Amino acid sequence: MKLYIILIGLFFAQLLAAQETTTNPKTWSLQECIDYAIAHNITVKDAALDKDNAAVAYYKSKSSRLPSLFGSANQNFSNGSTIDPITSDYVTDQIHSTNMSFNSSITLFQGNQINNEIAQSKLLLEQSVFQEEVEKNSIALSILEIYLQTLYSKESIVIAQNNVKASENEVQRAKARLDAGTIALSDYTEAQSQAATNKYNVIAAKNNYQQYIIQLKQLLELSPMDEMQVETINENSDLINLELDKIAVYNNALKFLPEIQASNLNIAANEKELEIAKGGFLPTLALNGSIGSGYTSISDNTFSDQFDVNFNQQIGLSLSIPIFNKNQTKAAVKTASINIKKAEIQKQSTEKEIYKKVETAYQNALSAQEQVIASEASKEAAEQSYKLAQKKYELGDLSTTDLVISQNTYTNAQQNYLQAKYLNILYHQLLQFYQGNDIKL
Repeated sequence: MKLYIILIGLFFAQLLAAQETTTNPKTWSLQECIDYAIAHNITVKDAALDKDNAAVAYYKSKSSRLPSLFGSANQNFSNGSTIDPITSDYVTDQIHSTNMSFNSSITLFQGNQINNEIAQSKLLLEQSVFQEEVEKNSIALSILEIYLQTLYSKESIVIAQNNVKASENEVQRAKARLDAGTIALSDYTEAQSQAATNKYNVIAAKNNYQQYIIQLKQLLELSPMDEMQVETINENSDLINLELDKIAVYNNALKFLPEIQASNLNIAANEKELEIAKGGFLPTLALNGSIGSGYTSISDNTFSDQFDVNFNQQIGLSLSIPIFNKNQTKAAVKTASINIKKAEIQKQSTEKEIYKKVETAYQNALSAQEQVIASEASKEAAEQSYKLAQKKYELGDLSTTDLVISQNTYTNAQQNYLQAKYLNILYHQLLQFYQGNDIKL
């Protein structure tokens, strides 16, 4: 009985905890989102695994300098005319023999291919480190963009809710004026229609906000059961003045962004591939050695005595000189040369893409800061006009249609200001990021 009571108590405790989590979702700051996404996003994890693979390949290439060592053991049975594998005598009896050996080989020279392969694998490891940084930066910028869009949609909900309150008051005034006979029924129904439209806009704004929350959760790799909110930021008036030089930002981006370092290492790795391919024209020199012993049943000596007597050692050099291999080496050299040119073109394309990103962000930042100033003035003017329209409507000097138009104009002005504000923040943060500065709101 006590066990049932304990289990029921634990069940209700978990239920209350789940309800508390649902009613009080965690509020995430931008930095928390970025840090969590970098630690948990599957794209970043995949890049980290690529880096681990590159580290394994580097370890494998370094190990190619070491000698190989193999052990072998054979047990043979034969009947009839045969050659004894131990004594090499011709026998016709039934025999059984045992043979054990250890063989080792080390490459002394292979056209310097081993050294070049080690150098290439090290370059590829360094490239994978920068490629992991590329993915981390991509996730951070995606988080920044979605986070700001989420904040924009969150403030849009407030605007829509304020419009509902205002339109409900206007419906009450319209009803009073209708009862007093000062307006037509069409004016009253228009006020009701506007109130219904504003309620619909609240629903749409909340849905839009939840869609951005879903995108954030996807980037953070959160489960559908996890609830989250975003932390509201304070307006930053310092973003109005853009005092950055576009060319300076671009040059800093070339020094900072890991895409460039990854491209440089890609060229270097392909250059090493060319040296490896050219090594195929040179001879290969290897040192080989082995030790072994054996036992045969046709000998009168004991097993241990035979292993002592038959103990043998062997050491030798082997030289392999390439003469003709169906032009495989020539083809490998040509392919490596082509890949170097392709890597150089890829670097140029990367630099071009970076310049496009910097110039786009710079021009958008200039435009956004001007839009902030203009939209703020438009919002203030529309707000004063709407307040004046409300007073006129209360006095019966304005039609419902004109009041609705004034409210919609004010709403559009508010939305335009919000959009300009968050775009201004976004593009300024991008420019700061391209210079190697942290993303901070």
